Amino acid sequence: MWKWSREVENSPRQQSVESPRPDVSHIGRSIVIKGDVSGSGDVYFEGELEGSVELLDGSFTVGSDGRISANVQAPRIVVQGRVNGNLYGLERAELKKSATVVGDIYARRIVIEDGASLAGSVRAHKDIPRPQTRKVDTAA
Repeated sequence: MWKWSREVENSPRQQSVESPRPDVSHIGRSIVIKGDVSGSGDVYFEGELEGSVELLDGSFTVGSDGRISANVQAPRIVVQGRVNGNLYGLERAELKKSATVVGDIYARRIVIEDGASLAGSVRAHKDIPRPQTRKVDTAA
């Protein structure tokens, strides 16, 4: 299992509209992660991820070049790229006009810009369910 650490890349870089602060961890387009990402803080992700994402605090932004095949759980989620998986926005989930999401959205507040693509259901509720994980059959 891969654990996210803010030390991986936490230097001031070219900032986007969605990540104006220099303390945002930026994961670039050339990065491919297969595994689970967890931690806290703000993350701007432009690479490719297959696994799961769980941030305890902060925001998770999928940049316009980002491709995620995972359930994403974070207080604030912003999608500009593509996500195949469910979004669990503990505070807010936002789909920008360039977003494509195939999965369900669970969040207290939801913003979907005109032009965004969503194939799934939307549930705005104060109690957000936790992502379901597959249990491994030990008898097999």
